[in-house]
Amino acid sequence: MLRDPHVRALAWLLDAPDLLDPAAPQWQNKIATLVPSSDLQTWLCQLDQSPEPLHAFLALRPYERLGRYAEKLLAFYFGCQENLLAHGVQVRAGNETIGEFDYLLRDGDALVHWEFATKLYLLEGSADGDYFVGPNRADTLLTKMRKILDRQLSLGQHPAAQVHLAGPIDRAQALVKGWLFYHGEDQPGPALGLTADHCRGFWCSMADAVQLDASGFVLLPRLSWLAPLQVDADQTLDKEAMLQGLQQHFVENPMPVLVSLLQPASSAVQEESRAGSMQETARGFIVPDDWRERTGQRAQRSFISS
Repeated sequence: MLRDPHVRALAWLLDAPDLLDPAAPQWQNKIATLVPSSDLQTWLCQLDQSPEPLHAFLALRPYERLGRYAEKLLAFYFGCQENLLAHGVQVRAGNETIGEFDYLLRDGDALVHWEFATKLYLLEGSADGDYFVGPNRADTLLTKMRKILDRQLSLGQHPAAQVHLAGPIDRAQALVKGWLFYHGEDQPGPALGLTADHCRGFWCSMADAVQLDASGFVLLPRLSWLAPLQVDADQTLDKEAMLQGLQQHFVENPMPVLVSLLQPASSAVQEESRAGSMQETARGFIVPDDWRERTGQRAQRSFISS
């Protein structure tokens, strides 16, 4: 069992199911799939025992964005696999920034451009059709994918990009990892191009959060949104403290809060880690009671203007 939280996050990125189905026609054969090396588990265990090189590479800032954090984690892995040519390369024309290559990779003799997205979306079932929206309501799954497919993956064709490339790009694809969160019995439509086994959670209103049942709860900070949580029991909250924390948050901030629900770890995990360990068994976004109404209104405006 991996103990270091950053190694656990990296392990999740490498092992979690893809969010999107590469074979779905709407993705135009532009969805990448990560195939980890055969010695992945051994490598991760060694890194977990001595994670200092990963920590130094991450060089985390206090307000690191989740997407940038995930990009750094994968860049570290690609670098260790010796197939990373460049990461985070900005393409500029004069004073204008045209775009940025997330990763330029070597695949045999091929030059590959990968854009990487780590996203969490809630299914807002009251919209006119399937509508996955981000916690801040400013981002949707389809809008994000249109941007990647129509603009970001064509960056290698721009004249200003050629100075950064050793030759023509053989493949430009998007690697998309993340979680989708569902309310009650809501389910996505069959034509959305999702993988059947994508990572799932729930979302509910603050009024319904009182019904949540677990041995412990943790209000997850943003950089803990990737891998399922494992913590000591004394780091968890009981239900009353969890609800109080949510109430205090929503007084000043309407942003949904991601909550981890935990139970005591299995005896095998306890032996490998330490007594009193708790493992995440579910996770969900708790939203303000009027969040669905406000998000539905925003969705309707988006459909009308599109």
